[in-house]
Amino acid sequence: MAPVPEAPPWAPVPPADRAPETPGSPGAPATPPAQPPATPTLAFGPPPQAPGQDAGQQPGQTSGQPSGQGSGQPSGHQPGQAPGQPFGQATGQPSGRQPAQASGHQPGQAPEQASDQVPGQTPGHQPGQTPGHQPGQAPGQPFGQASGHAPGQPPGDPSGAVPVGAGVAAASGYGFPQPGPATAPGYGPPPGYGPPGYGPPGYGPPPPAQPPGPANPAQAAAIALLNLSGLGLGYVLLRQWIGAALCWLATAALLVVALPADVDGVPVGVLVGYGVLLLAAAADGFRRGLRATLRTGAAVRRLALPLALVLLAVPAGGSLAYGAAREEAREEALLARLTVADERVKSGQGLLFDRAEPLYRLALATYQELGTKHAGSRAGKLVPARLDAYYAQLSAPYAQKDFCKAVAPLKHLRGLPGTVDKDLLGTRPAKTDEPLAESLYGCGTAALGVQTAEPPAEKSLNELLDTFPQSPQATRVEPAVREAIKTRSAAVDGGAVPCGTVVELRALRSSVDALPDATFAGASRETAAAVEKGDFACGTSQFRSKEFDDAATTMTQFAKDYPNSPKAAHARSIAIAAEIADEEPEAGKSLPPAKAPGGARMVMVVSNDGPGSVELLYTGPTTGKITLNACATCTKYPSSVFLDPKKIKACTGPASKYPKATLLLPAGNYHFLQKRAGTGTSTVGDTKISKTKIEPNYSYTNCLYVTSGF
Repeated sequence: MAPVPEAPPWAPVPPADRAPETPGSPGAPATPPAQPPATPTLAFGPPPQAPGQDAGQQPGQTSGQPSGQGSGQPSGHQPGQAPGQPFGQATGQPSGRQPAQASGHQPGQAPEQASDQVPGQTPGHQPGQTPGHQPGQAPGQPFGQASGHAPGQPPGDPSGAVPVGAGVAAASGYGFPQPGPATAPGYGPPPGYGPPGYGPPGYGPPPPAQPPGPANPAQAAAIALLNLSGLGLGYVLLRQWIGAALCWLATAALLVVALPADVDGVPVGVLVGYGVLLLAAAADGFRRGLRATLRTGAAVRRLALPLALVLLAVPAGGSLAYGAAREEAREEALLARLTVADERVKSGQGLLFDRAEPLYRLALATYQELGTKHAGSRAGKLVPARLDAYYAQLSAPYAQKDFCKAVAPLKHLRGLPGTVDKDLLGTRPAKTDEPLAESLYGCGTAALGVQTAEPPAEKSLNELLDTFPQSPQATRVEPAVREAIKTRSAAVDGGAVPCGTVVELRALRSSVDALPDATFAGASRETAAAVEKGDFACGTSQFRSKEFDDAATTMTQFAKDYPNSPKAAHARSIAIAAEIADEEPEAGKSLPPAKAPGGARMVMVVSNDGPGSVELLYTGPTTGKITLNACATCTKYPSSVFLDPKKIKACTGPASKYPKATLLLPAGNYHFLQKRAGTGTSTVGDTKISKTKIEPNYSYTNCLYVTSGF
């Protein structure tokens, strides 16, 4: 059959219900006549194609059926589409043909690809076909419009598709843009609006969201574990940079707070906050990664989970490393405390124990804490050696035989179990018993007879007897005391300095008197006798040494202290002679005899012819003193350098006027010292020295008077 000429694009399109049905024409129904006629739609198809194939038709496809994509698939403005033509409206299809889908894809298929699209094919066109233009389509022909005729159909025979709302203009200009809007002004998108396959916003139903992919728990777990490492790598894999940055900032903040590691470690609040953040990041990463499509290679996805498990070692290893660093910091801090304690002990060396004890107490407190609460630390393990050194340093005075200085530190060491852990001290305190007892004994016996001893002998010896009564040192105390008494008593008899010895004897007596009476009563009596003998020896020694004032004082005190002593009278004589000799040294040439000489005695009557009482001291073959009462009517005699004292007529009045005293004196040379008491006309201490020789068979008178000095 001769080919039918093709109708021009502007040829009028007869209605579909009047179209002639030529046998073999593509417009003839392909289904039984009972099927309803096709619904007229917009004709977006291309201009008539070459005979034998519709535009976009696949081999073996019915003419007018969509090729991979419905002819009415939404798209942007196609070439040849009239301005204002409805966008994305499907062309009508004859009954019996497959309906074109408005969305251009099968249910469950991605929006970008139709259900029957050939892989690698651009949506809406066949391989080798330019998008928006079908093979054989005339330029300017509406995109997606069928040719409207089959091979052998006469030209101008329409396919039955009538543009909706086009009216007569559409009939006269089918498929060709006509002047003026074919529809309401402003209806449809502007030319070139949107990507192919999508309609304008707000027109028709919105395009369906991309359906979530299938759940992938392994992937989600890997991302969660990557986030749990604190490095935010799960977010990096998901390309969630904000979450990754938050993880990085949190980890950096934790490192700033935690480093360098110290004894106190990281505050609990910081650790809890960081842990909560990691758990939240892991949970969020699991949620996001469960159905996410990762834009990474298959090798990276396969390595994600093993890498996540490996990276869990980062926080775990970091925790272990930080714990080790913190433990080392703790060890260093404990060692530093030990060093401070050692310095305190060392600084007490050479000081008196009373001054150094506060330092020792502080050091011991540190040793105890380190040795008990931190016994497993390096510092704690050094504490026993430090305690040994501590005991050795405080026991050094004992090793140097400085017993008095050793007592206080040894008592301190022995009493440590009351303040320091007994298990930590061990047997060290018990080892101080022997040194302490020996030090108390040595210090106490060395202080016997030492008046200025500190501590005094009785304190150390009593402490020894009370603390260690059964010790060998306690049994040696009494013999040591008796030996000290004996030694000093012998020094009194033949010593060159009996006065020093008597001072020691007095100190010794004081110490012995403070010791237990039951044990030291005999030693106390011996000491008292030695002191009495020493006092007398001291006075005589002072007299012989011309220390008359001291001798007078010593002997006067002796006579008072020992009035019943056989030496009391002699001591008084020596005191009188020493007083006279202090004014007239010639009177002290020899010590007064202990007993007066025998033989005849001469009488000497002494009268007081002066105001105030007077004391007359004399020494010679015998020594003594008398006191004369005051003469009520006596006055001072005038005197002058030009007046001869022999011309003074004292005691020339009635004998009863003058107070008198009678002396019986053995023959010999005597020295007299009158000491007048103070009166209104005389002062205390007015003295006068005179010398008289007493010869046998004579009686003597002695008148005591006072001159005025003018």
